Amino acid sequence: MTVNRRPSGTHHGDLRNALEGAALALVAERGPHGFTLAEACRRAGVSVSAPYKHFADRDALLVSLALKGYQEQRRRYAAALTSSTDPAQQLAAFAAAYVRFAAEERALFDITFLAGLDKSRHPELAQAGGALHDDLMPVTRRLTGDPEAAFDLLVRVSAAAHGLALFLQQDMLPGTWNTLATVEAQAALTAHALIDHLAHATSSEGHHVHHGR
Repeated sequence: MTVNRRPSGTHHGDLRNALEGAALALVAERGPHGFTLAEACRRAGVSVSAPYKHFADRDALLVSLALKGYQEQRRRYAAALTSSTDPAQQLAAFAAAYVRFAAEERALFDITFLAGLDKSRHPELAQAGGALHDDLMPVTRRLTGDPEAAFDLLVRVSAAAHGLALFLQQDMLPGTWNTLATVEAQAALTAHALIDHLAHATSSEGHHVHHGR
């Protein structure tokens, strides 16, 4: 990400980026609920009135960072999908990329998923999430051939990757299993297991599910 995490000085040519960098650093230290807009100003070295040139309140600042989080996810997931032309491998690569994003950009991950931002007040968040859905649905659609089944598969794989990402963050896995590489591999294996489950569940109904390793 290109957000500056360590703004310096009181006169910034890029006030918006300075405030975002300060807020991101505070979230990394305290979580998305652990700071005030005034604290972000002090961290950025600007007056407490400065944010209102760009952000109406603290939530607006967090929304801006959440959108950057969605953009970063979209970039990473698009790169993951280019790793193979096989849809099962692509979905597994997405799951691994999800875990890596959560580990490498924890503050953005926490803002995006744990800040409790109101999407009815900030519809741009729903639009950003929808763009991720639109990028990934063609992959699961190739595996299922059915829109509802494709959405169900995407939700299951995403939920599994999300849970594993949280396990890693909270050190909930024992010993050598609690490493980024291991959890990435587990996310990919879980994606394949969910695809295989779908294949077995639908084979008796005569539906075709393409999968490969």
